[in-house]
Amino acid sequence: MNTIVTSKEEILKASRELIRQEGWSAVNIRSVAAACGVSVGSIYNYFGSKTELVSAAVESVWCEIFHRPEDTTVFRDTQACIRWIYGRMEYGCARYPGFFNLHSLGFMRQDKSAGKEKMQQTWQHILEGLCSVLKHDPAVRQDAFTRDFTAEKFADVLFSLMLSALLRQDYDPTTVLEIVRRTIY
Repeated sequence: MNTIVTSKEEILKASRELIRQEGWSAVNIRSVAAACGVSVGSIYNYFGSKTELVSAAVESVWCEIFHRPEDTTVFRDTQACIRWIYGRMEYGCARYPGFFNLHSLGFMRQDKSAGKEKMQQTWQHILEGLCSVLKHDPAVRQDAFTRDFTAEKFADVLFSLMLSALLRQDYDPTTVLEIVRRTIY
């Protein structure tokens, strides 16, 4: 058995593959060690516990799904941004079947607070990005937002609709795009 793992990323890559093939519950120290062809102790050199490993694996999946696009114009156009988010949700569902469903999200309530925190950090990052796009999109009407109806509040509504679509596995952004067009353009 190979006892040398050259990087933490190799371990996370094997963990992502386990999640992809068998679901998040397949990720544990022994299964990841076996997938990497290393001893259990080698995994502990990088992760102090199963919780740390699972948390890092969950973060790694979220980062793969919602990595920054090469085309940065996505973040200057609200509609393009929404299309990109929906496309990434569809990619994530296809690449990691079941990762987004209620059962997968629910696992983080079971002594997986670090995984839940990583998921929430990713969601917050997406929400902040959406808010930024709303504020900087030159096509948004100057009077679209007010003191009471802010870009932050609208981003929150849009994000809630996206999360709902994610859980329903509905990756057609048409309805959300129509709401955007009628509300801020």
